Amino acid sequence: MALALSLLALVFAVWFVLHRQRRNNRLLPPGPPGNWLFGVVIPKEHAHRKFEEWIKEYGPVISFRRGRELIVVIGRYDAAVEIMEKEGASVADRPSSIAAGDTLSGGMRTLLIGNGERLRKLRKALHAQLRPTVAAEYQPIQQMNAQHHILDILRDPANHMMHAEGYATSVILSLTYGKPTRTTSNDPIVKEVKGTQARLGAALLPGAYSVDAYPFLQYVPGYLSELRKQHQMELALFKSQLESVRAQLVANKETPPCFGKVIIERQEEYGLSDNEAAYLAGSMFGAGAGTSSSAISIVIMAAATFPETQTRVQQQLDSVVGSGKVPTFQDESDLVQVTAFYLESFRWRPVSAGGLHVSNGYVIPAGASVYGNHWSIVRDPEVFPDPERFDPQRWITPDGTAIREDLRVFQFGFGRRVCPGSHVANKSLFINTALLLWAFRISQDPNKPIDTLAFTNTANVHPLPFSVRFDPRQNVAEMSQLLKEA
Repeated sequence: MALALSLLALVFAVWFVLHRQRRNNRLLPPGPPGNWLFGVVIPKEHAHRKFEEWIKEYGPVISFRRGRELIVVIGRYDAAVEIMEKEGASVADRPSSIAAGDTLSGGMRTLLIGNGERLRKLRKALHAQLRPTVAAEYQPIQQMNAQHHILDILRDPANHMMHAEGYATSVILSLTYGKPTRTTSNDPIVKEVKGTQARLGAALLPGAYSVDAYPFLQYVPGYLSELRKQHQMELALFKSQLESVRAQLVANKETPPCFGKVIIERQEEYGLSDNEAAYLAGSMFGAGAGTSSSAISIVIMAAATFPETQTRVQQQLDSVVGSGKVPTFQDESDLVQVTAFYLESFRWRPVSAGGLHVSNGYVIPAGASVYGNHWSIVRDPEVFPDPERFDPQRWITPDGTAIREDLRVFQFGFGRRVCPGSHVANKSLFINTALLLWAFRISQDPNKPIDTLAFTNTANVHPLPFSVRFDPRQNVAEMSQLLKEA
């Protein structure tokens, strides 16, 4: 009798949960149906592309369940503005991320820290060194490294992707740790940074680790052992870089202004342990290098794939800059076509194909994981007609003199969680795009056509290796001399 009552109670409990879930589902945005117990299976490969298919079928905002987790995906421009921007306070948190956040990052990576006082302190420290007025001080470093980037391509065009990595790593090492020397593409630190970002990108993919949907798996012996090992590797890397700055300060050696120096000097004020300080600097170091190198390679891919778009940029470069000097940041206001070109590259093949937030209420239930799916947002046909067409002119005012203020690309996130390094990143893309198209006519290798959808399967995507031709637009010896002297 007792057993029968227990079974009856269990059946009623299951019915009640399912009934309540069905009732709540009627209040949610529509979405793909899933298994009653396990929910919807998220593809392991390029989930953001599957989200776009669902958005086309079900609407601009979709929802579905994966295990116990409710996922809401924002896939169109107006919905992103209304939900992710105007309701920024409601989506400023982060979900509990057992794999990428707690295990791989040890709960210390700013990107994955939940909303609260600790996050405000960390972001305050980041903003202090990355706000526009301070970012302008980094331009000489970016200019010098961008010119070396062009010299690297002149010397060895086949390895253009490695040279983009060398540029991005050199700049971010200087800004973060005050490294005075330029990092080459073969430097071991470049490989370590790539490894760190690849591991994070893989762990952040929706559905990558079942433990985030079924938390009990964290207690399965050995399940997270590889992630714990990777955490120790990246912690050691971040600590070693920050300790080199601390050693200079202790020895009273002249230390260039850099983020690491500020963090060490204000560590007590921010209430950071040594590990937290290392992660704060290291996260900036790792994220800045990986995303910038990918964005530069996408600019090169776009130029080769759509050669006619180069002509308009190069006409303006020839008019404003000419052949007797190199483009600089002083030319930026006059080089609207350069800015439009890199903005369109952000839209055409976004580095951050997906995004991550958590809702705190309103129509979307509290605790839901809310993804701003960049891949879909920038393909909104109502805002970006013919979205697969690479068209920089969509960013320029009708009179052709300025960048439109009514149009945005959410490359760096949304609302209160927008990347604080966006100003620095945009400057890197401007100067590299200007110099690349000033120096070269970029085209496809006719024997190796580019697959413009061949990207890594990570949260921040990178193009897979591709071949292009770099034909110098000026006398090589004269151009090399200009780049060395400027």
